[in-house]
Amino acid sequence: MGRGKKVTIVGAGNVGATVAYSLAMHGSCHEVMLRDRNPEIAKGKALDMSQAANAARQHTLVSVAETASDMAGTDIFVVTAGFPRKPGMSRDDLLMINAEITKEVVTDIKEHAPDSIIIMVSNPLDVMTYVALKESGFPKERVMGMAGILDSARMAHFIYEKIRYGAGQIRASVMGGHGDDMVPLPKFSTVAGVPLTDILSEEEIIDVVERTKHGGAEIVGYLKTGSAYYAPAKSTALMVEAILKDTKQIHPCAVYLDGHYGHRDVVSGVPIALGAEGVEKVFEVTLNEGQKRKFAKSVNSVRSMINVLKKNNFFTKPDDNIITETEE
Repeated sequence: MGRGKKVTIVGAGNVGATVAYSLAMHGSCHEVMLRDRNPEIAKGKALDMSQAANAARQHTLVSVAETASDMAGTDIFVVTAGFPRKPGMSRDDLLMINAEITKEVVTDIKEHAPDSIIIMVSNPLDVMTYVALKESGFPKERVMGMAGILDSARMAHFIYEKIRYGAGQIRASVMGGHGDDMVPLPKFSTVAGVPLTDILSEEEIIDVVERTKHGGAEIVGYLKTGSAYYAPAKSTALMVEAILKDTKQIHPCAVYLDGHYGHRDVVSGVPIALGAEGVEKVFEVTLNEGQKRKFAKSVNSVRSMINVLKKNNFFTKPDDNIITETEE
């Protein structure tokens, strides 16, 4: 498949716009299209970025999809559309609102670009990826979510802060959901190939892991009125570029598990190879008992949110098979 011509970003807020800017600055694709419920803001950002692309001597055109049909011919969609949680709003309220937005976006994608690949960035990430997969009816290889690359990058930064050497040579690895249910993997984390366990004490590793879990909240604490967007956007752009360039690079991404690690009909973050066809291979790394437990807990918290949607008859094609806990 000759992918790599057009990337459409749905939701031109901070994350979406920064993904578009990152792609335009690298000249990664011929066209970046912004789609937003406020087309005027999208037009202003697109114009600004197109001018920046010219300053950078890149050939990327940044345009705006005023109607859903403008998205036709898109190779990769990045979906960042969704509401942040407001005071007084329960997690389930937010879940229903963002699931409805995702369903609407995916319905348009299915109609106008049925051969595309979808990268979800909207929260709660793993559940929104599941919604996008079920509502699009796309093969599971073509729908994925961005979280693991961001969490790995945060972990790598916190490792660097402790050791102050090896920048750019730190490879940190995480699995599972985004946030408190994340499963950091120190065993698979290295600095220039040296295992993390040989470089940091157990206490220091625990500290790195805790900071990684709360990496997003720490930034929100400083910003007050918003959340992180540079690192999430760069992490997303890396996924887009791996698909466009067919690199087959291995990254942790949120994908549909169909028996992998003993879990099925759920989405969670695991190491995958990314290429022109999307998710080209899912890797099953060896987890110790503690990591297996943490991963199962992470999977079950995603499953409980999926079950909230199922009980509310949310899915277009209902699946009455409500799995409450992981089946061993």
